[in-house]
Amino acid sequence: MTGVQSAISPQDRSFNYGDGIFTTIQVRAGEIQLWSLHLQRLQRSARQLMFGDIDWDLVTAQARSAITMSEQVVKILISRGEGGRGYGCSGVTSPRIYVSSSAMPDYTEAQKGICLGLATLQLAVQPVLAGLKHNNRLEQVLIKQQLKGSAYDDLLVLDQLGFVTEASAANVLFCREGNWYTPELTRAGVAGVMRQNIMQQLPVQEVNWQLDELKTVDAIAVCNALMGIVPVRRFCNRDLSLTPVQQMRTQVVC
Repeated sequence: MTGVQSAISPQDRSFNYGDGIFTTIQVRAGEIQLWSLHLQRLQRSARQLMFGDIDWDLVTAQARSAITMSEQVVKILISRGEGGRGYGCSGVTSPRIYVSSSAMPDYTEAQKGICLGLATLQLAVQPVLAGLKHNNRLEQVLIKQQLKGSAYDDLLVLDQLGFVTEASAANVLFCREGNWYTPELTRAGVAGVMRQNIMQQLPVQEVNWQLDELKTVDAIAVCNALMGIVPVRRFCNRDLSLTPVQQMRTQVVC
């Protein structure tokens, strides 16, 4: 039976090895947004990582019970469980659920358009983990450290083969001649729920692009479940059009 936890055990595998998955959810007008997509990704990730049985009805109930304000953030983290010295999973308990909430960040300025730079750190290529929002996020921690000392609002990240992948904590989409494109995410990166939401409503082609391809795009958007769809007004030293992103925001129900 899956357990809902209020404290983390020193034997928890998420604490010891990052052996867990999570999702970060926007609450708007007291309602969880895009819950079906968050749940689907959690379920897909749990299967991929071969977790034990999880009571998904309990996960859903706990997500809803964490709502205390009309506008806020709810985070669900699921650990493989507790126990099992070393990396092996023998003797591990059933999965553990951790639920927390926090204030909703203010993205008012970001919605006007951000400046995007290029990260020097490149994401490790691991197809088995590509797309999953697992708890091993040290790469993103280091990218955020680089961003902190830069003149940019966010950074575009490549994988170790030089393919455009994502931003520091968001997916990216590119517009060229009225058509939208997004990285395929089969080598690295997180398949975000807002990205999935957009792809269910608009024709977006998944591509494997290297940096040179971006010289001919007209617009860039970054997106995640909290900030929604945000236009990039400048990428490195090049100004971009905001209009295609603004048009996309009128077409996509978030």
